[in-house]
Amino acid sequence: MVDVEPSNKCPCESRSDSPKKTVTFGDYAKEAMGDSGVDQPPYLPQAGDNMMKAEETVTGPIGPWATGRVDWGPLSGLTGTRPVVDHYSITRFSPGEWRQKNKDLLCAVGEDQHRSNEVEMKSRNAMKATAISSDKMQHNNTVQLGKRAHDIHRWKTELESAIEEMTLEIELLESQRRRAKQAKSVLGVVKSISAECLSRRALRMEEDLVRDAVEEELIKEAALVKEVNDLIDRTIVQIEEQLDRNKAIKARLEDDWSDKKESYGIEATNVKLNNKSPTILFYPGATRMPDSQSTPEGWEDHCREILQTMEAVKAQSCELRALLDGPILSDCVRDLRAQADTVETALHRRVAETDLCRQAFEAELLAVVQRQAETEKLIIDLKQAIRGLDYPLKVAQTRLNNRIARPRIESCRDFSQFGLIDEVRTTAEHTTTLKGQLSQAEQALVALHTARGDLERQLQVKLKSLYIDKERCLEVRSHYPSVTKMSGY
Repeated sequence: MVDVEPSNKCPCESRSDSPKKTVTFGDYAKEAMGDSGVDQPPYLPQAGDNMMKAEETVTGPIGPWATGRVDWGPLSGLTGTRPVVDHYSITRFSPGEWRQKNKDLLCAVGEDQHRSNEVEMKSRNAMKATAISSDKMQHNNTVQLGKRAHDIHRWKTELESAIEEMTLEIELLESQRRRAKQAKSVLGVVKSISAECLSRRALRMEEDLVRDAVEEELIKEAALVKEVNDLIDRTIVQIEEQLDRNKAIKARLEDDWSDKKESYGIEATNVKLNNKSPTILFYPGATRMPDSQSTPEGWEDHCREILQTMEAVKAQSCELRALLDGPILSDCVRDLRAQADTVETALHRRVAETDLCRQAFEAELLAVVQRQAETEKLIIDLKQAIRGLDYPLKVAQTRLNNRIARPRIESCRDFSQFGLIDEVRTTAEHTTTLKGQLSQAEQALVALHTARGDLERQLQVKLKSLYIDKERCLEVRSHYPSVTKMSGY
């Protein structure tokens, strides 16, 4: 049996990245067991421990009661050979094993110290990173709370201004409870003109039958005519209804202002809180989000919506007061004339837009027809190109087929063979590519045919729309009564 020389080098000797330089037994063992040639301490493995000892043929008695042989060796632990053990002797290991055990213990202790140093370094780094992250998050949240408080204060200020405006508007409208003058005008012609334009424009075809600006203004004009007829009878009722709306929106504004005042106080308190504040406590349930909470977008929309509603209500109230402040009849006639101008302006604009669209369709139709001819020529060229690739493919395949007939060892898979195979594959790919382009060109030609038909149909639609708006509506509106006639003079 040959003894295998075990390594006397401690595992911890290869470590040089220990975070601390504390001298330990492991470091001493590492230095003592190096390759410096210095004698090892007596409690560590010696130079002769790994050498095979000469077998002792005669074993002296350990005591008057001990018999047998004693075999010493570094492999005694593996072979099961042990010294004689009796009542007065507990000898079970050799001195070399004792020294090796000391070395193993010192190395293990050194490893434990190294791991402890690593844990300490990582722990301190983690504590430092945690403190930085916590301070950063608290600072960011403080900034966010400050922005939130600023937003609340801004909306609260706007609500205060809106409440003041609505209060003044209510006072002004209440002072205008009486004003009534009977004024009737002959609005039949205006009503007939509006109805004629609406009925004629209802005869437009397909996509041109839209509710455009002209139709919107015509509907407004018809509604305005009816409103003028009923204005005197509805004056008092409108004032009372408008007062109710003004008071309702004012109450909403005051409720919202009260909520924002309370919320601003809470957010201002939160901004002032820090780690040294005496009022901070643990609130484990504070992270729960109530079901009734709103989103920032919803909150902004609510604030904006209530102000927009207030502006709309205020505009209605101002409009009603303006109607009552001046001569009712004069105002109504002026509104009708202004609305008529708006309708005619929109009608002229619509005629110009439709005519521009017609010109664009005609130009596009010419381009489509030209593109049809070019696409048809492209299809012919692609078919010729595909047929032209058949000849190189036949040549390459014929060459490959001829090379199959080479006898025995002459049938070599040389570079020519691979080149011909690549040529066949590449030519086939080119053919596939051209066929794909041919398919796309044919699809494009079909699409061009469809587009041509659509353009021709739309041209007819636009021509009819031009006839209705230009020849019928503008002509009939030229008979719109003057302001003097509508005033009853």
